[in-house]
Amino acid sequence: MKYKIIKDIIDLVDEFELAQNNSNSYQNNVNGFKQWVVENFSGQEKEEPNWEGKENGRSAESVINTQIVHMNRYAKSYTKSALLNSDFATQEDIIYLINLDAFGEMTKTELIRKNVHEKPVGIQIINRLIKIGFVEQTDSLTDKRSKYISITNKGKIALKNQMEKIRQASAIVTGDLSYNEKMELIRILNKLEQFHNPIYERNIATENLLQEAMKLKN
Repeated sequence: MKYKIIKDIIDLVDEFELAQNNSNSYQNNVNGFKQWVVENFSGQEKEEPNWEGKENGRSAESVINTQIVHMNRYAKSYTKSALLNSDFATQEDIIYLINLDAFGEMTKTELIRKNVHEKPVGIQIINRLIKIGFVEQTDSLTDKRSKYISITNKGKIALKNQMEKIRQASAIVTGDLSYNEKMELIRILNKLEQFHNPIYERNIATENLLQEAMKLKN
């Protein structure tokens, strides 16, 4: 009996290595193996959930896409409430400042891409933050065409004053999820991020984006 268990474990490790080689989604170590086991076997006995339109053929992908859009809108509404009567205009203002405060100065392009924005939108946010004195820009010493953006003391104070409400908004977005559910959601979202970010970083033209992305998915 003991030898059968060992053989079953070895077979499971072989399956993991095959999955790791095919997708490269998991670290090739014990932590990667544990993640693979959790993602592929922990929910085997769970029933498939129901969703609106399922009986009419609505796909799981359609539901996931809709729910992600809805969650973004819910999050924005909570953040809008948290920013009421402050000098911040949008959720993006806060996120840009948080990135600058956490990672230090960076070029406009780096800051915009870190927030997965199109350039015109990002420039508009940066200019707004410059206008109210929350960030400042300086010329690059190596490339005069580049501008470095950094958070000012005024911006740090404004961010600090608003962070308690921002934390409250962040907490309410996760609703009544348990700790384990939050950790599982992070794992799933990280996996999606690892798929989509390399596509985004390629800066593919809009007319070719969907076609190129589908090649990677298939």
